[in-house]
Amino acid sequence: MVHFRQNIQELVKVLIVFTLCTCVFYMALRLVHEEYERQHRYDPPNGAAVKVYKPLEPVWPDRLSIFFQLGE
Repeated sequence: MVHFRQNIQELVKVLIVFTLCTCVFYMALRLVHEEYERQHRYDPPNGAAVKVYKPLEPVWPDRLSIFFQLGE
């Protein structure tokens, strides 16, 4: 009976430590998330930024051909 009681005490200790570590990890994730939410991700670029993507008019036969060639 004593051995069973010691096992239960050890299990409770492990569960308490696990719960505390999980809470600390969760709070750290929330802090990181809040920090990234404050950043403005869609501000226009500063400095000598160059637009590198210019959408062309869609050429459907070419696009369809590529679609079938790639097997998607």
